[in-house]
Amino acid sequence: MPIIRLQTIINAPVERCFDLSRSIDLHTISTKHTGEQAVRGRTSGLIELGESVTWRARHFGIWQYLTSKITAMQPPYFFVDEMVSGTFRSFRHEHQFTSVEGKTVMVDKFNYTSPFRILGRLADYLFLETYMTKLLEQRNAVIKAFAESDRWQQVLKK
Repeated sequence: MPIIRLQTIINAPVERCFDLSRSIDLHTISTKHTGEQAVRGRTSGLIELGESVTWRARHFGIWQYLTSKITAMQPPYFFVDEMVSGTFRSFRHEHQFTSVEGKTVMVDKFNYTSPFRILGRLADYLFLETYMTKLLEQRNAVIKAFAESDRWQQVLKK
C-alpha cells in the first residue's frame, strides 16, 4: 500500500489554496491531458463536506470512472477525499494547509491500494506509484500557478 507525500510552498493565502484545491473546475484544468471530466455528483464549483464527484478520465489508454467523497473537512486547513468506487481497491487523499509567514504550505498524503493484489503491487513498483506521484505534482503545480497569479479569480469567481 503506497503512501505518496508531497509538500508544495505557495505564495498565496491559505484560504485561496484551500478553495483552489477543492475546485472541480481547477481539477478539470489540471488534468486536461487525461480528458478528465466531472460527470456525476458535484460537477462544478467547490466540493463540500459529504459531497461526491464521479470523474471520467483516460489513464493508460482506458476510459475509467472514479467516484470520491469528501469525508472530513476543517476549513481552511484540512480536507479528505476517499474513493467510493473506481479502479483502485481503495484510496484516501488528505489535503493539509498551513499558513507560514504569509505563504501556504500545502501537504498531500495520498494512500492507495492497487487492484489485482500481487499484480497491483508489481504495477506499483514498476510504474503506478511514479505515475500517481506525477499526476499529483502536476495538479499541485497548477494550483500553485493559479494561486500565485490573478488566474485564481477565473475559477473561484470571488
